[in-house]
Amino acid sequence: MAAGKNSAVHIVYGGDPFLNDQTVRDLCRSECERRPDAELIELDAADCDAYAFDEAVSPSLLSDVAVVRVANLQQADDKLGDAIVAYAKQTRRQPGNVSVVICQHEGGSKGRRVVDALARVGADKVAVPDLKRSDAKINFVYQRFEREGRRIDPMAAQQLVNVLGDRTGELAAMCAQLCFDFDDEVIGMDRVNQYLTANAQVTGFTVADKALAGDVAGAIVAMRSAIGQGTDPIALIGALAMKLRTLAKASAVRAGTISQAEAKTNPWVLKNAQRQLSGWTSAGLAHCIGMLAWADEQSKTNGGDPVYALERTIETIGVKGRH
Repeated sequence: MAAGKNSAVHIVYGGDPFLNDQTVRDLCRSECERRPDAELIELDAADCDAYAFDEAVSPSLLSDVAVVRVANLQQADDKLGDAIVAYAKQTRRQPGNVSVVICQHEGGSKGRRVVDALARVGADKVAVPDLKRSDAKINFVYQRFEREGRRIDPMAAQQLVNVLGDRTGELAAMCAQLCFDFDDEVIGMDRVNQYLTANAQVTGFTVADKALAGDVAGAIVAMRSAIGQGTDPIALIGALAMKLRTLAKASAVRAGTISQAEAKTNPWVLKNAQRQLSGWTSAGLAHCIGMLAWADEQSKTNGGDPVYALERTIETIGVKGRH
């Protein structure tokens, strides 16, 4: 999404938190591409003041202009809010090669004074949809596949919404992962069901998230519940494998082995995975991936015990692959 041309100050307001954050990131990326010499500066209105804002939008030793992201605009104190409004007024009177400010507001009544004041002086306001309606969620799924140059069967899109519709970030991550893992011209229900259960309460991602968080008992209970609901163990193994692959990519990006672009992973998902890397080692990751391969074999072999194999694998993941 490109920023408007009439103002140097933009407000991304309310709506679904994931979409709000994505819109801000898209605006920042677009403005940085239009101003390759600009410095990207991130401020948090909850703990910065008017002086820090004025310094951010002023020329520096690194660059004459900046793209300034201001998170949590609803937390801005009066002086910071007044400084942003004054900057919007000034740049409307004196347009040109000026710093761009992208403010992020979570919505609601808190901090509306500064939002209204900015709107009055011509700041560009982007209202983010809330994705509360089912049709809005399905359209979101279609848009995620279009971003990847791909398509999804309508019934498969509905299945994704049925299971992950209340967790937009996970829904976006699943769309990206399906596009990454499969080359089908149109992603169908069979592909979606490899990773999801038909029950919205327990998914392979519930199991994987609990395991990675170290909640071994919770992950095993969720795994047994999912299997009791008819989920194929292969689907749970696939969800665990996807999480570990993402973790491995995040580790490689952090180590500089590959670039973020080479990881071919949604930036939001990659950022979350990097937060989970604490305590993990390359050997631990390799051990867990090996356990998943063993569990996969147990699930496909006559006489194998996939539930036992999944329990042992979850236990291993829960301790980050330590023997």
